[in-house]
Amino acid sequence: MKTLHSWFTDSVRRVPDQDALVVAGQRLSYAQLDAVSRKVAALVAAAAGTRPVRVGLLAAGSVVAYAGYLGVLRGGGTVVPLSEDYPADRNRQILELARLDVVLADEGRDTSFADGTGVPVIAVAEDDVRGALRAAPAVPGAPLDDALSADAVAYILFTSGSTGVPKGVPIRHRNLDAFLRFHLDRYQVGPGCRMSQTFGLTFDPSVFDMFVAWGGGATLVVPSRGELVDPVGFVNDHALTHWYSVPSIVSLVRDSGSLDPGSLPTLRHSLFAGEQLTLEQARVWSEAAPGSTVENLYGPTELSVTVTAYRLPADRSAWPKSSNGTVPIGRVYPHLDQRIDPDTGELQVRGPQRFDGYLDPADNDGRFHEPGPDQGPDPGPDPGSGPGARAWYRTGDRVAVEDGELVHIGRLDQQVKIMGRRLELGDVESAIRRWGGLDHVVVVAAPGPGGEPRLTAVYSGIVTAPADLRDRLRPHLPVHMLPDRFVQLDALPLNANGKVDRQACGGL
Repeated sequence: MKTLHSWFTDSVRRVPDQDALVVAGQRLSYAQLDAVSRKVAALVAAAAGTRPVRVGLLAAGSVVAYAGYLGVLRGGGTVVPLSEDYPADRNRQILELARLDVVLADEGRDTSFADGTGVPVIAVAEDDVRGALRAAPAVPGAPLDDALSADAVAYILFTSGSTGVPKGVPIRHRNLDAFLRFHLDRYQVGPGCRMSQTFGLTFDPSVFDMFVAWGGGATLVVPSRGELVDPVGFVNDHALTHWYSVPSIVSLVRDSGSLDPGSLPTLRHSLFAGEQLTLEQARVWSEAAPGSTVENLYGPTELSVTVTAYRLPADRSAWPKSSNGTVPIGRVYPHLDQRIDPDTGELQVRGPQRFDGYLDPADNDGRFHEPGPDQGPDPGPDPGSGPGARAWYRTGDRVAVEDGELVHIGRLDQQVKIMGRRLELGDVESAIRRWGGLDHVVVVAAPGPGGEPRLTAVYSGIVTAPADLRDRLRPHLPVHMLPDRFVQLDALPLNANGKVDRQACGGL
């Protein structure tokens, strides 16, 4: 069983002179990226010692972001991605919840959230990168060691929690071994393949992008912010062979009028995940990329990126006609098991990709379904230390089996995805009450003009200008958690039980 870092170093051995990374106008071979990651690993070790550490990574769209990720793993550490798009309050909250030992950042990033915490900050400058590249041999001379085991935690991502406290999801290297093997084979990834990296490092599909590319000896190509809003130009300028993004990008490009039939001729595989992919979005993309397969992938962070996939047939007449107009999410990967709750329709999954439990064990309550006695003894941990190995992770997603394939119907709770990011509506409500000054508010998600979900905050009380509310909230909430609309009512509608009628609010 391999670690994430060993997937990379195996390719360094095989194809040291092949391009591993294209980012910010720079092109690094596998040998060069390995050299820079060694430099970063040395900086981390100097700040925190040789013991494995948890490192907050505040870097994006730079060599430091990717060399930093690899450098932390090289030393046996755990990567905890942070985001410059998060308010300082949220980054500090993650710093405290994850008990970070070090923060590693691009030079010039705002790291004031770490002030007063005693956590050292390492700012890596472009000069550090250039120095490591000048010293890099054409072929690696130092041993390509992996100072960690497959049981170590590779990364911790934080999802939105209904209490206002993010939930930490630790993923171990062993959770990703079968996942990477499956996808390397499925998408025929090898030297010469050029793969997109549209996801930020705080979003777990980025792990697919990096380590499927590097595990196969392919090239990871990272768009600038400008290129991200012009995917047609990005794909063609870099002759990409593999594309992976949230489906809403399709609508964005289609609405701009730049997604013409045949406009993406180099693509061989096109993957979408993070939110429902509609059949109309798939049609438009398929026409633009006639030489590409189009697939819909699904999976929560707790199950290590994705657990199902559905590949649309090449013959358009054979495409499915799902009950809700979305592309099926397909079938659970062959190395995983699935269960559909007969009462709720909730999809439950177990197997090697399932994490061992949240960073805070209290968050495990209600998230696992323990097997019955007829399924045999549980060889996993003692129940007091976490869910057993045979326990099913409850995804909270409702599915239906249509023509033998799973179709995503919706959420069981009030958890939604906006711009591909998962959030709890209660988390947004809590923030609005705290920082927006609105006492009685409910947040609902409803389709916007393009069909993608948008947030509306419905409140009672004194009328407040939406612009003022956004100004109050912007320092405290990520962009995807800011409501698009604010609706004021004399009183919020109630249902027969006296509770706020969310469905009625959603129709406003």
